[in-house]
Amino acid sequence: MGYIIVFITTSTFEEADLIASHLVNEKIAACTNIISNIQSVFRWKGKVERAREYLLIVKSKKNLLKELIKIVKNLHSYEVPEIIAIQAVGGNRDFLNWIEKSVKTL
Repeated sequence: MGYIIVFITTSTFEEADLIASHLVNEKIAACTNIISNIQSVFRWKGKVERAREYLLIVKSKKNLLKELIKIVKNLHSYEVPEIIAIQAVGGNRDFLNWIEKSVKTL
């Protein structure tokens, strides 16, 4: 089974918590960490911008990615939300089994 780590940024803790809770409650994610007070530097509409953001680190399965993206886009306030998935190439087998049992099966 393909496991993924997904990175999502938000502008507020409330939005991060809403997205994290929704993904876990809907069994799209086994776990979501929220890291606060990160400083982002990015190009937006031709200008370099800076913003304080919250980073979500989501543990899920590859076959749930399309649904995850749809949910995040519906809940997110950004015009173009960051949703980046990275394939997990390995890890603690017990943890990966826990992800498998914690998310829904397609």
